[in-house]
Amino acid sequence: MTKKLFAVVTLMLAGFTMAGSLQAQAEEKAATLKIEKPWTRVTPPGAKVAAGFVTITNTGSEPDRLVGATASLSKHVEVHEMSMNDGVMRMKEVADGIDIAPGATIVLKPGGYHMMFLELSASPKVGEPVKGTLKFAKAGELPVVFAVAPLGAKSIDSGGKMTGSQKKDEMDHGSHHMKH
Repeated sequence: MTKKLFAVVTLMLAGFTMAGSLQAQAEEKAATLKIEKPWTRVTPPGAKVAAGFVTITNTGSEPDRLVGATASLSKHVEVHEMSMNDGVMRMKEVADGIDIAPGATIVLKPGGYHMMFLELSASPKVGEPVKGTLKFAKAGELPVVFAVAPLGAKSIDSGGKMTGSQKKDEMDHGSHHMKH
């Protein structure tokens, strides 16, 4: 009986050690990515999509890639890129994600790379943060909380105040009806 108990305890300790080691590896991978200012903005009434933005810095020595995300108010999220082509603003999914080289910073912002929150179950509201995750090829899923800026905000810091050039250049995803 003593030998069986010893074997069970030894196996349990080995399992805890292995789980702890896997947790430490996951935390080490996550520690190589600095996530700053995840945010979204209020959408117009009836909008079925919203956009998410964030700044990510890879402080590690290995490349990683943002491959997806989740948001509590969306059925699914895609990584998108906006570009200007012959005077026309175009948006497309970045199916393979966005590479983040060691030491590099990527900024997901209005008019560039961003996350599209599709099939909204609720509209983002100022003062009601949106829980979600960012999904990385190597670091895995990291929890985030998206702050919510007012309708039309160009950054979480702007508080919705836009300059004349921002008003002229604004393209609000919330008012688009897109087929995916």
